[in-house]
Amino acid sequence: MRRIEFVRRMAPAALVAACLLIPGAASAQADRPRLDVYGFVMMDVGYQAGQNDPAWFDVVRPTKLPAFEEQFGEDGRTYFSVRQTRLGVRGFIPTPLGEMRTTFEFELFGTGVDAGQTTFRLRHAYGELGQFGAGQTWSPFMDIDVFPNSIEYWGPNGMAFFRNVQVRWMPVQGDTRVTVALERPGASADGGVYSDRVELQNIVPRFQLPDLSAEARRATDWGYVELAGIVREMRWDDNTLDGFVLSGSAVGWGLNLSSNVRFATGVAKLSIVYGEGIQNYMNDAPVDIAAKSQPDNAQTPFTGEALPILGLVAFYDHTWNDRFSSSIGYSMVEVDNTDLQTADTFKHGDYALVNLLYTPVEGMMVGGELQYGQRENLSDGFTSDDVRFQVSFRYNFSSSLGDAQ
Repeated sequence: MRRIEFVRRMAPAALVAACLLIPGAASAQADRPRLDVYGFVMMDVGYQAGQNDPAWFDVVRPTKLPAFEEQFGEDGRTYFSVRQTRLGVRGFIPTPLGEMRTTFEFELFGTGVDAGQTTFRLRHAYGELGQFGAGQTWSPFMDIDVFPNSIEYWGPNGMAFFRNVQVRWMPVQGDTRVTVALERPGASADGGVYSDRVELQNIVPRFQLPDLSAEARRATDWGYVELAGIVREMRWDDNTLDGFVLSGSAVGWGLNLSSNVRFATGVAKLSIVYGEGIQNYMNDAPVDIAAKSQPDNAQTPFTGEALPILGLVAFYDHTWNDRFSSSIGYSMVEVDNTDLQTADTFKHGDYALVNLLYTPVEGMMVGGELQYGQRENLSDGFTSDDVRFQVSFRYNFSSSLGDAQ
């Protein structure tokens, strides 16, 4: 979904005051509002040569590939899905302070407790006016324009990709932009070899501060370059009285350098992400914190460490003609694990695809795509991979109610 940009100037202070205080003044200054309804119906059918977690049957996620031989049964599965189907509404409301813009969008792809189900899932619930916005939408730490023109739903594993609840300030808007946001905090942890120990059962996470993220994009004649960053605090409290003191904290941080480079018949989409304890901002990565030994500390024999992570994305979207287009590329994630994580812990993941998409008429697309994913464990020597071929059909729709000058 394209980012909604707002560039209208704010009204002078005197006019603002008059509009706020005098009944009817605002409506006298306003244009008519507009409501856009949009979305698509999409069906995926494919054959999977390997196996993966059945809750993620219709996507390629290296973290969900087997961690040991035949973890999810025998190889080879056919799948059908309509979970990419989407519906959204955008509102454009003129006000004395400029145009207020809102987005409410959902799809049918269940995650979390609904993983594997075809059910309603919120994507965006966001509004903005002038330089400020609030709600759930893309984190400034990610760059949605790096996502390739693929039909596989989940996308490159090495990409920062997270819709989060936030309040944001946008002092520079347009093709060149600057955004700063306070985001909802959260993280996950791996106790490693101590996961089943009773000492860990009453350790609870605590997030005192919001995550702080920012982006700065510079538009050019050939595309753009963007640098984004994030910093976050993660704490955990030990509520037991067993002699150990396992409370602690860690600081997570990350940098994301991304770009689109335009060519005569296509665009290269590139990004590199590096940081520590930012896994939940990545498209497909494991936990943010993991247990690490402290052999010289009898009172705190182990603690939590923010895991370093590297993510890469390199894709090229090519337009053959008015009807045909393709995307090809590669992505990867690598985690620097701790000494207490188990041998079958996720270490490295690869993701790649190539496709051919056909648009017979405006608003309708059919395409075929060859997809690949691979998982590498930490230290037991086990790797697993998956090859899929998917065909998808997408039917777009949109309608506008009302007019805005």
